[in-house]
Amino acid sequence: MSLVLTPEQIGQIESEGAAAYPKECCGAMLGRDLADASGVRRVVARLAPLSNSFAADEQYHRFSLDPRELMRLEKVAAEAGLAVLGFYHSHPNHPARPSETDRQHAWPFYSYVIVAIANRQPVDLTSWQLDESTEQFRPERIIRQLVEGKEVR
Repeated sequence: MSLVLTPEQIGQIESEGAAAYPKECCGAMLGRDLADASGVRRVVARLAPLSNSFAADEQYHRFSLDPRELMRLEKVAAEAGLAVLGFYHSHPNHPARPSETDRQHAWPFYSYVIVAIANRQPVDLTSWQLDESTEQFRPERIIRQLVEGKEVR
C-alpha cells in the first residue's frame, strides 16, 4: 500500500510541526483507499489538525488524541463520504521513525505519518503502518499527488 499526499498537504504537516516546535503536533488524514491494477493507494483528501491532549510538560516527546475530538472527526468524515485513514505527528529533534511509545499506541489499518523537526525546520517525512501479525511498524511509500500520470517529487 502507498499513501498519496499533495505537496500542499506535505507542506501543511511540515508547517504544523514547525509551529508546534518544541512540542509535538498531531492531526488526522481523511480520504479513501483506492484499488487498481498496481495495488491499493491510500489517497488523502484533507488533513484535520487535532489538539495534543497529552500533559503539557510532556508534549515535547508525546502526543495524545482527545477521543471526543476523534469521534466528532469520524462523523464529519463519514458525512463527507470519507474515512479517517490515519494520523500524523511531529518528532521534535528526533528522527521520523516510530518510537516504542508510538508502536504501543498504534492500531493496525491506519497510516502514521511522522515529520522530523530540527530547530523549527522540517528535515524528513515518513509514513508507517502497524503490521497486525508482527505488531511492528513497516514503512509505507509516500507518493506525492499524481499530476498527468507522473509522480511529483
